[in-house]
Amino acid sequence: MTTTKPPGQPERQKHGRMWEQGRGRRRGEELMVPQATFSSYYGRPVVKKPVWEELDIAGYLFTGGIAAGTALLAAGADRTGRAELRRAMRLSSLAALSVSGVALVHDLGRPERFANMLRVFKPTSPMSVGSWLLSAFALPTAISAADELPQLIPGPLRPLVQRLAPAASVAAAAIGSGVATYTAVLICDTAVPSWHAAYPEMPFVFAGSALSGSAGLALVLAPVAETAPARKLAFFGAVLELASSQRLEHRLGLVGEPYREHPSGRKMKLAKALTLTGVVASTLLAKRSRAAALAAGAALVGASALTRFAIFEAGVVSTEDPAYTVAPQRIRVEERAHN
Repeated sequence: MTTTKPPGQPERQKHGRMWEQGRGRRRGEELMVPQATFSSYYGRPVVKKPVWEELDIAGYLFTGGIAAGTALLAAGADRTGRAELRRAMRLSSLAALSVSGVALVHDLGRPERFANMLRVFKPTSPMSVGSWLLSAFALPTAISAADELPQLIPGPLRPLVQRLAPAASVAAAAIGSGVATYTAVLICDTAVPSWHAAYPEMPFVFAGSALSGSAGLALVLAPVAETAPARKLAFFGAVLELASSQRLEHRLGLVGEPYREHPSGRKMKLAKALTLTGVVASTLLAKRSRAAALAAGAALVGASALTRFAIFEAGVVSTEDPAYTVAPQRIRVEERAHN
């Protein structure tokens, strides 16, 4: 797992001043006790860091978003007669969903644990809702993909699959909106400081990243003549992701520091640069050049993956330093005391 460093001195000073102001210390008044340090019992973390494997869960977050975004593109391509784009997106959605499911089951340890989550439906549990969403998403995704591989379907079933495929594609696109964003709710519904505090923006970051990454995959796999919807979706997704992540980082203050510094912060910066590069190239160059479409698509897919890994690592970083837990709690206590 990534190594961490303490929060930067300017951030500590800033939040130290906020805490002092909350206690009502007047300007010029001498501080009678040393400024508080952020520590924990015997140096142990205040919050236990996530036990999830980074490759499994960050990969699950990424591929789940790609499965949802490509399902949306597939439904649009089917409605507008873009056969090559439709085929590429339907098969990509099934492939991404399969990888996502394998990663989740691998992290759970045993396949039956996923089946056990389907024994009940708890609307208050993001994991329960997510398990049902994935299961509901899998059937129309598989039917849509099967329509593109008729040689693998037994003869008597082929007409049925062909009739069901258009409706299944629309259903997969509709359910995909939940698949792309429930994982943001899942990680924010934890005690991990940098995840929990980001709950207003995180679904929009995940949705934008899923759309731009899926559009990038379309640019890589589909012919240039059919990728106009993907280029538009890349622009919309990139704007949504960049605006949401920027607001997240600045609103959170000290708790948002792992998104700006540490290895996780460097990944976020690289992801933003790749997103910006990819969307500019897809908007200005990809409509005329296959090489530009490939480069733009690869940049967008890479950015989407980096965003998920950066967010995962930022959460881990925030559990390893007590400052990210203690300082915001002290500020909230003082604010409530003065209201």
